[in-house]
Amino acid sequence: MTVLRTERGLDRLVNFSDAAVAIAITLLILPLVDVAADIEHQSVGAFIGDHQGELLGFGISFVVIGRFWIIHHQVFERVRDYSITMIWLNFLWLGSIVFIPFATNLVSAIGGDRGDVDAVYIGNMVVASLAMWFIELHLVRHPDLLREGALESIDLLRSLSPTILLAVALMLAVLFPTVGLFWLLVLFLGRPLHLLLQLLFRRRGSQGTA
Repeated sequence: MTVLRTERGLDRLVNFSDAAVAIAITLLILPLVDVAADIEHQSVGAFIGDHQGELLGFGISFVVIGRFWIIHHQVFERVRDYSITMIWLNFLWLGSIVFIPFATNLVSAIGGDRGDVDAVYIGNMVVASLAMWFIELHLVRHPDLLREGALESIDLLRSLSPTILLAVALMLAVLFPTVGLFWLLVLFLGRPLHLLLQLLFRRRGSQGTA
């Protein structure tokens, strides 16, 4: 059966994704809304001290979702058409995004040196990053889905770098749980890793043509 794809269909896909992200990022504040009444009986400083886990979790996850949305927005700005495969890959990405509030509450509630809990949070980020990379890979393999001239702007190695680093952070969080989510700081190595991957693939390419 032939599937009819229209520009309106692409708009619905993007709008649906934006709405799901908006709901997920809004849900992050609900744990703080539930405890807001506590401030009536204590100072603001004491409130922040008592709920620093929830506040920190909200701040980190707000930035995480925001960053993932920016990447999604940049990718879909290049798209002029879509496929069924792309829809399902986008659902995988959305599933990981809407899971972030739960993972955030899990980390905030339990915290401590729980490598398994941190692994849930970071592992979910791996899924989100990998899903977006697969979307870009699908677009590279099907350039007819892209706007004219957009193919050259997709760098799969650059997109793969944060996924690799998140996987490294996941393993380190399990092996060395005392560091916790601070292992996410390895993401600052994204540019050096990207340059290294470029160098390795260029060498491999030059050896293949020799």
